[in-house]
Amino acid sequence: MPPDRTGWEAALVVIPTYNEADNIELIIKRLRAAVPEAHALIVDDGSPDGTGEIADRLATEDDHVHLLSRGGKAGLGAAYVAGFRWALAGGYEAIVEMDADGSHAPEELPRLLAALHDADLVLGSRWVAGGEVRNWPRSRLALSRGGNLYTRVALGIPLKDATGGFRAYRSEVLAKLPLDTISSQGYCFQVDLAWQAWRAGFRVIEVPITFTERERGTSKMSGVIVAEALLRVTWWGITGRRRGGKPTVSAER
Repeated sequence: MPPDRTGWEAALVVIPTYNEADNIELIIKRLRAAVPEAHALIVDDGSPDGTGEIADRLATEDDHVHLLSRGGKAGLGAAYVAGFRWALAGGYEAIVEMDADGSHAPEELPRLLAALHDADLVLGSRWVAGGEVRNWPRSRLALSRGGNLYTRVALGIPLKDATGGFRAYRSEVLAKLPLDTISSQGYCFQVDLAWQAWRAGFRVIEVPITFTERERGTSKMSGVIVAEALLRVTWWGITGRRRGGKPTVSAER
């Protein structure tokens, strides 16, 4: 596999899907144009709208596109963990999280992968200098800013956007994190991995991205996801400090 222009010989973008038939083909086309040598893994949770069938066709037509079909909707976190395991088994060096709905611009992926040469985990951040959010109502802006502020205070983590889902990992980070113990979903899943990586001593940096609200399809955000994040982050903050903030894994390698 020849190296791509980002310097990574084997990069995989994991894209979970559930009812993204209106978006998946376009996002794959943009991704393939932005980083031609990167591979894409579509993790579909049995979408009833035909997303899986479209993904299967894309995988048949392009050897850089792959499909991991799961039996039914089991949540974002479980989909990502399944994708990470597939990536680790395949020997990929850089593993990326990206949404299928167009909110994460594939054209910004080269910047994340370039930054990964000097880090172990790169977060695409809406809330650092140069970051931007487009087409969100004030309520969503307040929720995201407030959630990230609460996360920083509760966990003592120096990250502006720990809840974002556009990020790139070195494979050794995911190989060392206890993926078997992760049951959180949505925003909470993103906080969970970022916090564990930071506590373990991995180098975590943020680069600015532009987040654009989806134009097609239905958002998966819900009150249940928000409540889960609030409760889990609060509990992690309490129990983590009770343990003296000691990491559960080590970044030594």
